[in-house]
Amino acid sequence: MNIIKQFIRSIYSPKDIATFRQQGIGKTIGYVFFLTFLSIIPTIFFLSTSVFNGVQSMESTITDDLPEFEIANGTLQANETAPITVENDGVTIIFDSNNIVKKDEILQTNDTIAILQDELVFISGNNQQSYSYSMLGDVNIDKSTVIELIQAADSWLIILISIVAIVLYLFSVAMRLIEISIIALLGIMIVRIVQKTLPYRYMWRIAAYSITLSTVFFIIMDTLQTVVPNGALINWLISLIILMLAIKEIPHQKKEIPEQ
Repeated sequence: MNIIKQFIRSIYSPKDIATFRQQGIGKTIGYVFFLTFLSIIPTIFFLSTSVFNGVQSMESTITDDLPEFEIANGTLQANETAPITVENDGVTIIFDSNNIVKKDEILQTNDTIAILQDELVFISGNNQQSYSYSMLGDVNIDKSTVIELIQAADSWLIILISIVAIVLYLFSVAMRLIEISIIALLGIMIVRIVQKTLPYRYMWRIAAYSITLSTVFFIIMDTLQTVVPNGALINWLISLIILMLAIKEIPHQKKEIPEQ
């Protein structure tokens, strides 16, 4: 059975999940990589879209709406005494050289770029990044320099996003493997309670496919950009329920069929 058929059947068929316990471990790990790739697609899409929109919005806003400024000695300096807030294509840009706007208030917003007295803050959905001006060292930057840098960013922005996507993917794979290992341990406890015999290596394979339904659910929620309350708890509950249903499909026997 190919990986696509396994994916589809793992969504609705605990009986099929139970049969996957006898396949090679390499195929199961490949499935985990495939499932993880699917799970991060919405995140990468919205992150890259927000970054590109943010860069374009920042360029037009800095050019047309912000006063002359300079970043020197790790501090933003400008003649403006009041914060400036600009809405551009769904992105909010805040210019505040006097730290009048509280950072906690900024972190409550979505799709925001805040140019503050000591740092630059990017907010895109649930992703928040801040960069201190002190990272620039002794380099001084003014408005015209920033505009030139933003215009030059288009050439390397795709490469930067690709690197971020690869790092996010590898991190997500690691988290999936840990999650599956924990679920498999819980599965071993369950099979002992129901007095069935199942080695950990087989339980790990079942656990890998048992997370499919919850993963698909959260892919849909991420695509709709809907926050699920207690999402981690729901994820574990769904996975464990599917795992228990798959265990139920395994007959009582002392010895498993040898691994193929």
